[in-house]
Amino acid sequence: MWDYTEKVKDHFLNPRNVGDISDADGVGEVGSMACGDALRLTFKLDKDKRIQDVKFQTFGCASAIASSSALTEMLKGKTLEEAEVITNDDIAEFLGGLPKEKMHCSVMGRDALEKAIQHYRGEAEKKLDGNLVCECFGVTDKEIERAIRENDLKSIEDVTNYVKAGGGCGKCHDNIQAIINEVYNKIPVIAPASKRMTNIQRIKLIEETLEREIRPALQKDGGNIDLIDVDGDHVYVKLIGTCASCKASQITLKHYVESRLREMVTPELVVEEVK
Repeated sequence: MWDYTEKVKDHFLNPRNVGDISDADGVGEVGSMACGDALRLTFKLDKDKRIQDVKFQTFGCASAIASSSALTEMLKGKTLEEAEVITNDDIAEFLGGLPKEKMHCSVMGRDALEKAIQHYRGEAEKKLDGNLVCECFGVTDKEIERAIRENDLKSIEDVTNYVKAGGGCGKCHDNIQAIINEVYNKIPVIAPASKRMTNIQRIKLIEETLEREIRPALQKDGGNIDLIDVDGDHVYVKLIGTCASCKASQITLKHYVESRLREMVTPELVVEEVK
């Protein structure tokens, strides 16, 4: 059972501001029933442009309800400028802390608030462009990168706790780890800088890395990879099987294949796909 604080329990059992404002100035909706969590946040401003009333409707666990309830209490009386600096950590701190496995609930509240403020201002919804990494929960590489940077996340488990990516089938774990490595520049140089490889040595090491490190991981999911050519620091490959048609193929190519080759061969390598 989760170790909830008394304040979390109180906001779960006695949630504040539940409901919907029909003539709301701002409306924000995040999540989906399919993913297990969904939140709708509405607010109304007074004549001084402060949040006079705010309500929420959520489908989720105790932490989702408590986080949403806490957020509405934090928002009352604030200007939008004061409201938009509230972070997911602020929501968790207001509740006296959340189990690390439930931090994604506070992130959901922060995201709903952002969308509600954008709605009020008539701004187009700010989408984090990027490639889909976690198909189970619809999370992109840019969303994962943002969570890592904002919350100093260091592991796949941390990422799952904050944005749910990796919490389903687990096929995206290698890609998530590669993004973590990229954010923190964790790409060790294996070949000493003072020792330059010949082109033949480089190609042989690339082939060995593909065969030993990369190909087995892709084959587990029905995919594969062929080495087509090596031209200086450019490695040309062809994705095969499920990898060729997967929505996350570019993530696999850049955040896994390229990352592993840079780690095992030389950090200057650039991997490109041949169709």
